Amino acid sequence: MRYAETGFNLEIDLTRGNIERVATDPRETELYLGGLGTNAKILWDRVPPEVEAFDPENLLIFAAGLLCGTPAIGCNRTIVSTISPQTKLMAFSMMGGFWAPELKLAGYDKVIFRGRSPNLVYLWIHNDKIELRDASHLQGKGGIEAGELIRQELNEPRAQVAAIGLAGENRVYFASIEQGHSSASRGGIGAVMGDKGLKAIAVRGTGDIYIAQPEAFIDLCNEVLEYIKVREENPIPGVMPILAGLGSPQEMKIHDEKWHTESFMWGNSRHRRRDFWTEEVEEAWTETMETAQTRLISCYNCPLKCAATISMPGLPTYMMKCFSKLTYTMAAMSDLDFGLRIAQLATEYGVDAFSTPQVMAFALELYEDGILTGKDMPELPDQGEERFFWLLERIVRREGIGDILANGTYWAAKEIGKGAEAYAHNTIKKHEQLPLKLSMLNPIYFLMYSTGEKINITQIEGQFPQMPFPTREEREEFVKDWIQVPDDKFKQYFLDWELRGDYSFPYYPTVQMCCEIVDWQEKMHYIDDALGMCAGLSSFPLKPPYHIHNYPKLISTGAGIDMDEAKLTQAAKRYRTLVRAINIRRGMRRKDDKPPENHWKKRFPELEKELLDTYYDFKGWNSEGVPTEESLKELGLDFVSEDFIQRGILEPSKEKTQQ
Repeated sequence: MRYAETGFNLEIDLTRGNIERVATDPRETELYLGGLGTNAKILWDRVPPEVEAFDPENLLIFAAGLLCGTPAIGCNRTIVSTISPQTKLMAFSMMGGFWAPELKLAGYDKVIFRGRSPNLVYLWIHNDKIELRDASHLQGKGGIEAGELIRQELNEPRAQVAAIGLAGENRVYFASIEQGHSSASRGGIGAVMGDKGLKAIAVRGTGDIYIAQPEAFIDLCNEVLEYIKVREENPIPGVMPILAGLGSPQEMKIHDEKWHTESFMWGNSRHRRRDFWTEEVEEAWTETMETAQTRLISCYNCPLKCAATISMPGLPTYMMKCFSKLTYTMAAMSDLDFGLRIAQLATEYGVDAFSTPQVMAFALELYEDGILTGKDMPELPDQGEERFFWLLERIVRREGIGDILANGTYWAAKEIGKGAEAYAHNTIKKHEQLPLKLSMLNPIYFLMYSTGEKINITQIEGQFPQMPFPTREEREEFVKDWIQVPDDKFKQYFLDWELRGDYSFPYYPTVQMCCEIVDWQEKMHYIDDALGMCAGLSSFPLKPPYHIHNYPKLISTGAGIDMDEAKLTQAAKRYRTLVRAINIRRGMRRKDDKPPENHWKKRFPELEKELLDTYYDFKGWNSEGVPTEESLKELGLDFVSEDFIQRGILEPSKEKTQQ
């Protein structure tokens, strides 16, 4: 008997309309855990580097994490993986809500799509009844609207629906997949879904999930729940309000946006407004948010309320969470009322709320500087807010200049030319990043930005504080109950860290310490993405309820896999390395491992080189960032090294040469 997972995937050939229920190998789960881990193994095995994002041979994988559907608190993430049209690398994006647990209860761990449907379709999964249904009547419908229409059509109000909007149908490179109050947004996975002629996936499950040791597992879950209550009653002092508690950044519940609005860059990531957050602004924004917000809501099996339903006058109600509340506002140099209004339309169209505002701000900056003209943007409105609505419509429909902008700033700048490349200044691995720019090099963030392959900084950072606390006394108080550290040395690193002087940025934490801190933070995110855990309860916040010490117990008692901290660390390293290997095979090298050039005003080239060299060595990669034959063998990834040698990516070892 399989525990926690069902042991079955659905394989859907959209070209032929063929549906298969395929049993999976439990040994793969032990090696790669599930979710992102087994997704990576499938992509490595079945999608060679010659396959492009919009080739029928590309796969689109929807996976429920290993512990999704169990009583594990907050474990509800769907991990969607494919090849990105924007980065041309592996894309993996997570969405919360209820979809993944529903898939598990229907009897499946993953749905794997290949091919391309000749007509627009949606997939209906109702336990062991699976069918591809015509979706021509849903063409052009919004992602949320399509979900509601499908539930009505099926007469299944409790069905969970993941759908694309017009942006996905038109293969916009930053199209998202919308699902209730959550979305899978990064990497253009919605565009791949649209290319495959797939409008939506609806699922309803009424089965059960088996637990290996139910009593012990429930005890662990209750411990987590009790800890969540304690943390919520005792927020971390001295950090920004949205990070003082647990969950995804609590921007629906907490209205204090002083840090974001004064630290992040407005417009096309150019302007820092240090004195923006006045009492008048705070009062106006709070009133806007409290008027628009009808209620706070949670994901499956979670006591925290990170999302909210938003009702703007004259617009349909929609659901929002996290930083997208601010992205349109800051790009347009406008106010929160505008941001909440345009976000409703953008959600229905199905676009990434991080990238889209930056693409539009980029276009307007080109227009203001004469690189784009009235011929490129005819009938462009005079007002800033209306310009953003105008651009959004053209991007999602790929009309006129929108057809170029729909490929994101990196590719659009190359096509526009005339110096436009200098305006696409905020990209990493050909993808837009958050518009945060600071003065002094932050060596920890340098490594996370450079080597991270999730293309979203909030999916890299986390358990180690972003900055030192002002006094030694505050730091000593913080470390007293810091049980989440994998080793007590991290407590000392933090205790010695100061705002100024010899133990401050950029030379402290030391290079070696930075490597260890980044590796720890990354490891926790990758574990979450295999288990299906919300990062807001594990890898993202300070002092979370899930950590490296209790995760092995949850896996052992829940999934019946003999697990300890060392084995879990090795498993996470294995599939993290496999993600790296997929991207290396697709051409990624050291030249791609770098943050935007103007991310920090004060840079230290020699230190940055040392950081990258040391981190590569720490991870078992060579000077080009390619995992070495020795490190691959240690992880049981011999098949990767053999492929690399055959392709000339790695030189064969002396032993193999002699043979």
